[in-house]
Amino acid sequence: MFPWIFHLRYVELMNEVHVSSWEELSRRAARSVQSTIGWIFWDPGAVARYEQSGLAAGLGYIAARGAPFAGAGPSALTSALGSISPLGIAILFDLLTTTEGWLNIWELRNEAVLEGLRSYAPAIVDALHEFSDDVWKVVGELPLAGRPFCASHLDLPRQSDPLLHAWHGVNFIREWRGDTHWAIVAGHSLNGQEASILHNAWLGYEGDWLSASRGNSPQDIDAAWKSLALKGLAEGRTVNKTGLDLRQLIEDETDRATEVPWRLLGWQRSLEFIQYFEPPSELLLQRVNETAGIQYQPASRLQGRDRL
Repeated sequence: MFPWIFHLRYVELMNEVHVSSWEELSRRAARSVQSTIGWIFWDPGAVARYEQSGLAAGLGYIAARGAPFAGAGPSALTSALGSISPLGIAILFDLLTTTEGWLNIWELRNEAVLEGLRSYAPAIVDALHEFSDDVWKVVGELPLAGRPFCASHLDLPRQSDPLLHAWHGVNFIREWRGDTHWAIVAGHSLNGQEASILHNAWLGYEGDWLSASRGNSPQDIDAAWKSLALKGLAEGRTVNKTGLDLRQLIEDETDRATEVPWRLLGWQRSLEFIQYFEPPSELLLQRVNETAGIQYQPASRLQGRDRL
C-alpha cells in the first residue's frame, strides 16, 4: 500500500479518533508541526532562490536549515542533523565560508516561507497568528540541555514579520523534537545511517530510498547494513522483526519524551492547536507530494500502527 493511501485513510479517521493520552496527542500534533515546516524544503520558490545563489536544492536545504548552527563547524552540524550526508555538509562548508553566507540562505528561505504559506495554505496564516504568543511562551519554557541544535536558533534575531515570527516558533518546537529524537536514537547505539535504514523499513519504503534521499553514499549504506546485521537487527539487506520493533520503540519513546511542549501549552489549547493546524497542514503535505513526491517528508506520513 502506498503512503498516499495511508494519508487518505488518516484524513478519513481524523475526526473519529479520540485523543485520550498525552502520548497520542504528542504524536498527532507532531504531524502538523512537521507539515507546517517541512514543505519548504522542496518548495520551488525556495529551490529557485538557492539555485540563484549558486546552491543546488539539497545543499540549499542543508544551508537554510543548518544556518543557526553553522558556526559550530561541519562535524558538529553533521552530528546535529543525524542522517544527512556528511560529504554534502562538508562540501557546503567549502562553498559557504562565512556565517553570513549561511544566514543569507536562511533569509532566502524566509522569503519563500512567506510567499508559500499565503499561496498554498492561506488558512494556516490565521492559525499561526492565533498561536504565536502561546507557542513562543512554550519555547521559552522548554528544557534545552542536550538539545544544542534547536537552542542555536535562539541566538538569531526574532523575525519582525508577525507571520514569520510565528512560523519560527513552530519550527523551534519541530527542531526540539528532532534533537530529542536523535538523543533517543543514540541511546540505542544507532548511527544516522542505521537509523535511516530502520526507518525506511518501518515506513514500508522499498530499497534504501530514505538513506539515499539524504545523500548518503552506497559505501556508507552498505556499512550500515553490515552493522545492523551484526547487531541482530537485519538479515542480509532485510530489517528483521527485532529491527522493526526497535524502530517502533524509538518512535514511542520520542512521542513520550516530546509531550513536554504540549503539556506546557495545556490539554485544551493543544487540542485547539490540532484543530487549527491539521486542515491547512494537509494542504502543505499535498504540496510536498506535488513538488517532491509521496515518500518525502516521512515524519508527516502515517507511521507504524497509525497505518492500520
